[in-house]
Amino acid sequence: MLNFVNFDGISTLPKRENNTEKFCTYLMLNHQNGRLILQWKYQPYLKRNIELYAQRNEKVSSLWRQQDKGNGLAQFWRTVAIKEFQTVADWEPANKRQLALEHLASYFEEKCYWAVKNVCKYQNPEDWEEYLCFARVIIYNPLKLAEILSKYNSQQSNIETYVTTALENNIKDEMRVKKFSRWRMLSKKSDKELREALQVSGLSEPNISQMIFAKKYFKQVYLFNRVQNPGRKNGQKWPDPDREDFEQAAQCYNAEKVLSSAPHEVSASTNITAMQMQSWMENSIAALQDYPKSIVPQWSLDALQTSSGYEAQYDIQEEALELEWHDSAEEPGESQQLLNKKTSLSLREQLEAMKPEFQKLLLLYYGFGLNQQQLAARLEINQSTISRYLKKSTITLLETLAGISQSQQWVKEYVTNWLKQNYTNPSHSDLIQAALVSGIKKLSSEEKEILQLSYSQHLSEIKIANQLGIEQTEVKEKLSQTQYKLQANLVEQINAWIKEYLENWLSKHYKSLIRLILKNRSHSGKKLEIEETISIVFDVYFPNCKQIKVGGTNV
Repeated sequence: MLNFVNFDGISTLPKRENNTEKFCTYLMLNHQNGRLILQWKYQPYLKRNIELYAQRNEKVSSLWRQQDKGNGLAQFWRTVAIKEFQTVADWEPANKRQLALEHLASYFEEKCYWAVKNVCKYQNPEDWEEYLCFARVIIYNPLKLAEILSKYNSQQSNIETYVTTALENNIKDEMRVKKFSRWRMLSKKSDKELREALQVSGLSEPNISQMIFAKKYFKQVYLFNRVQNPGRKNGQKWPDPDREDFEQAAQCYNAEKVLSSAPHEVSASTNITAMQMQSWMENSIAALQDYPKSIVPQWSLDALQTSSGYEAQYDIQEEALELEWHDSAEEPGESQQLLNKKTSLSLREQLEAMKPEFQKLLLLYYGFGLNQQQLAARLEINQSTISRYLKKSTITLLETLAGISQSQQWVKEYVTNWLKQNYTNPSHSDLIQAALVSGIKKLSSEEKEILQLSYSQHLSEIKIANQLGIEQTEVKEKLSQTQYKLQANLVEQINAWIKEYLENWLSKHYKSLIRLILKNRSHSGKKLEIEETISIVFDVYFPNCKQIKVGGTNV
């Protein structure tokens, strides 16, 4: 769709032709041929939601077809959004109020534009992009939008006029106190917004974490020296910082970067100068001014559904069990699939080789979710005995996983290579690298300094010794000890992962087994009691062993 620029310098807003577009699209601001253009883009899940209501709700179906510029639908979604207690039909989404607010935010995108146009009739239009961004932040804030809607009186004006006026007033209030300063913008933006802006601008780690950390201390110094200065009158535009502000901010950065609370990318880097601090802040401002030219709502679409307790579900397929060393959205590769199969096969073989009493305990504990206290009461033995038997039954399984992991054989080389290649810029999404970063946080200040000098500044041992005023042999020994600590910490973490993995694997394995047994057994469709379910599963799983002795007790 072609887009033009008006005589006032503000880009033309393209029309939205129907109610689906009015309630399911959001505004995109893009640069094309050296000028800014406005475009509408669909939110697919909002389109699906409004089509669902048009099919199932007669009122929405009627309003959807009306050519009233969307006023009727806006009133409908407003009622849904601000009504605290309301029934939810079987076909309606559980988050209907949230979706109603999102439909309204989409609808009021146009009102943001016209509010800015009205303000710019009497003000400098050069800042219209900033005004538009500010107005859109308001409508995409669920709490703020709900507050505005709750005060609406249909007897006084229509909803479009009311919202447009409210947005104009908010923009004028910002202008009245002259808050549109680039240094104010930098101070007010969140770390999340700055991170996203820096990423879009093309920067990567470790620079992003360093710049965000630097902004924290620049903001503290700048606010104290300039904004909160008694010599500055309230309402005046935020002044520019001077070299002294950047000097003090850099000193704070260098002093605080050695703390354990500092990001690893910061503590692993060298000290910075006032010039570096100023450059980072200027680059941050430039990134924020260019981003975002659009605001895309990031609200959660679906509530996570969790269930507690055991419930027989006969139509669920046996679950595929995978060795998930890392949280990843990517499909496992061929080698990962082979590892998963090898691991599951080895664990199943170990389970089958166990004595029946151990198998029974594991089935009750992991499959049916009985805790140790419940097992003790059921079997009429001490809980300490139950704990001992469960621990004994899992030792072999843990040893099996440890043999597959073979961490003792590869950890040393991994840590050595990681320090050389990834020390200054680790991947936090990689669990092993994240564990190493966590291990570094536990080191002493002296140990962290030696690592920084060796693997960030790449100084030789003799140069490190001269800088720290110690012998070269001592530097070598401390580097070796520090690396050993990282190795030991990583092995400990891997063992914790192995234990956690085994817990998850056993739970999935036995619950999958229970579902499979119940699915293959004829039943009347009625919901089974827990005792009846246990009896059915045990008849199939232990056909030749009606009673099993656990700690001398027949079960």
